[in-house]
Amino acid sequence: MQLINHIRNGVSRFIKDEDGLGTVEIILIIVVLISLVLIFKTQITKVVTSIFDTIKSNASAI
Repeated sequence: MQLINHIRNGVSRFIKDEDGLGTVEIILIIVVLISLVLIFKTQITKVVTSIFDTIKSNASAI
């Protein structure tokens, strides 16, 4: 009887354990960020190219 209670308590603690929840949340955030980058890839490329062109032209003025 004591062994059954011990197993039941262990299973109950395992079900209530939420330590793995943080990992799932981080993975979902990464998936969303990667999806956004893939969707807006051309716009991001244009902005970054524009920024580097501005830096290059201003650097030559110094």
